[in-house]
Amino acid sequence: MKHGKKYVDSAKAVDSAKFYESAEALELVCQNAKAKFDETIEAHIRLGVDSRHADQQVRGAVVLPNGTGKTVRALVFCKEDKYEAAQAAGADFVGGMDLVDKIMKENWMDFDVVIASPDMMGVVGRLGKVLGPRGLMPNPKAGTVTPDVAKAVTEAKAGKIEYRLDKTNIIHCPIGKASFGAAKLDENFTTLMEAIVKAKPAAAKGTYLKSCTVTSTMGPGVPVATAKYGV
Repeated sequence: MKHGKKYVDSAKAVDSAKFYESAEALELVCQNAKAKFDETIEAHIRLGVDSRHADQQVRGAVVLPNGTGKTVRALVFCKEDKYEAAQAAGADFVGGMDLVDKIMKENWMDFDVVIASPDMMGVVGRLGKVLGPRGLMPNPKAGTVTPDVAKAVTEAKAGKIEYRLDKTNIIHCPIGKASFGAAKLDENFTTLMEAIVKAKPAAAKGTYLKSCTVTSTMGPGVPVATAKYGV
């Protein structure tokens, strides 16, 4: 794969054989974020589990202390008695069957997170084939199926992210923007790593944190040392 001049120059600053402490790695990532837009900083964590087994799944959600730098549009499915609370918390769209019809008939997808109260899942379930492949289906483990929809909206707006294994046993998560600076990114990164370690399945054997890399949208990856997390 051919890379541009900026990427090649940035890659020279990274020792791919070295495992950097997170603060140093993120400082390097910020320096290498040379695009004309505010690049997203991502963490990619490979785990020593097998996602094919139900008892080795790793999935959850965590609120990043410094947010993600992204404006989140929240869609809430709830009964009418909760409309006002959801809207007061900052929900962009609130409704029931009317919104299901809008999504089904108009292919409307102008939202980033979907939250539902448990008593609405019978209705929301009809959207499984539409929301599921996009990773938008409400889920209790991610805190997006909850009786307290107002709290879920507040957390989503504050920078709550969901983490889950892909088929190759890697978790991919945004942890902020290059403009945050290394210190704030490191706080977000540490919060994410602690959540992932806490979510370690009982069935996981051997080394849990196999490897970790942080990178910007257009920049090279920087390997991160994971020994301090203890697994």
